[in-house]
Amino acid sequence: MARKRRGAGRVTLAEVAASAGVSTMTVSRFFNSPDKVSPAQRERIAQVVAETGYVPNQAAGGLASAHNRIVGMVVPNISGPIFAPTIQAFSDTLGEHGYQVLLASSYFSAEQEERAVRAFLGWAPAALVVTSHFHTEATERMLEQAALPVLETWDYRPERQPIQIGFSHYEVGVLAAEAVHARGYARPAFVLNSATGDLSALERCQGFTEILAQKGVDVLVHTPAPDLAPFEAGEQAMQQLHAGATPVDLIFFANDNLAAGGLLAAQHAGIRVPEQCAVLGFGDYPFARMLMPRLTTIRPPASAIGENAARWILAVADGQVPEAPLERLTCEVIVRDSL
Repeated sequence: MARKRRGAGRVTLAEVAASAGVSTMTVSRFFNSPDKVSPAQRERIAQVVAETGYVPNQAAGGLASAHNRIVGMVVPNISGPIFAPTIQAFSDTLGEHGYQVLLASSYFSAEQEERAVRAFLGWAPAALVVTSHFHTEATERMLEQAALPVLETWDYRPERQPIQIGFSHYEVGVLAAEAVHARGYARPAFVLNSATGDLSALERCQGFTEILAQKGVDVLVHTPAPDLAPFEAGEQAMQQLHAGATPVDLIFFANDNLAAGGLLAAQHAGIRVPEQCAVLGFGDYPFARMLMPRLTTIRPPASAIGENAARWILAVADGQVPEAPLERLTCEVIVRDSL
């Protein structure tokens, strides 16, 4: 599939100033000293910046090298284990060739991701890597106009313009549904991430619920309290979903942190896993095989995503321009004691 060439017609500071009806100095102050710009002017400039996808060029001020060997990477979370293998493989592979990774976390906030993307692009990195396809309109415009290679990881939507390196979260839900149905579970539930903004978990939920619905099985979807700590959210979900006259017989948690909280709650409540309620996670975190019972989970190709992304960037830097969509990566159900 041919990809549209990037970087043509980058918006200039002068064009932003003209559209906002202010001087170029005022636009510069908007980014460097916004308190020195009147509220009305700030509002007009911000609107033009959002509409055009303008990025201030830090390299123009001599603060960045013309031969930049920095690669920007924005991930939803750097404190948890799920993206760590991707970050490590990405950094290790690029590091072998003299590149350094500049890392930012959005914590599942599209607005926070937008700020990180704008900051990174302003320093003219060698490439930019973002996570998934859920972006603000302003971020989409910046990615479209970026005069550098842009990758979307942990996702696979080849119809999109950015190169995709990852897998389909919807198909993860399908994979889980097939495993659950094959074992005869009749009252399953899906527990969403307690981190607001994890839209990839919603895609896994969609695949899970739609496939089981086709097989005549209804799925109960549980939404934890907003931004509740993962272990607490998993504990809450197990307590609520296994209460009442018709408790669920399986819970598919959005990630292994939630699933661990659910397993601990089951132990405290005397709920036998998997006899009374099976548990399925996502991520295959290092602790998954050490829990009691050992956690059945879905293992994403986290390291392969990082390595493949780095090798694609290195290929482009070496003058190769692979235009065809990259091969879709796959996930694997790791069956242990909880299913």
